[in-house]
Amino acid sequence: MPRSQNKDNFLDKAFTVMAEMIVKAMPIASKEKKAYLYYRDGLAAQNDGDYSEALDNYQESLKLEDNPVDRGETLKNMAIIYMSNGDEERALITYQKALDQNPKQPSCLKNMGLIYEKRGRIAEQEGNEDESDRWFEKAAEVWTKAVRLYPGGYLEIENWLKTTGRNKIDVYF
Repeated sequence: MPRSQNKDNFLDKAFTVMAEMIVKAMPIASKEKKAYLYYRDGLAAQNDGDYSEALDNYQESLKLEDNPVDRGETLKNMAIIYMSNGDEERALITYQKALDQNPKQPSCLKNMGLIYEKRGRIAEQEGNEDESDRWFEKAAEVWTKAVRLYPGGYLEIENWLKTTGRNKIDVYF
């Protein structure tokens, strides 16, 4: 049963019915409406922690969706699932696909940087300074782009860039 038909409370049911009526009334092609409905069901499943169902719905949405901004958002959500499941390589690949569709997604860059920074810390703990520096530089590269797209939105990252001396330019203006 689609998640949109399996709601637990009145508010969820009411919102779902209203959203479906709005989508049906929108002056967009049937294909885009279906893509949105799959995306919405994927997001609901993701929020409920049902990652398998979310990924299935996102895949169906991508088959139908032509808008690069919407495709980028769907891919970003898929990457978040991969990242939370510990599949960092797949997450990085999917974040890059999301950025290829829509390069103005600072959260993709932020999350890629989190993976690179984590790898840098692991290499540092293992005593591998060269590898650690490479990962930290990759983190700094993507985080600098994220901060440029969303100034003031990632204060901890801005602070990390400053304190590690990795802010090569003034990213804050």
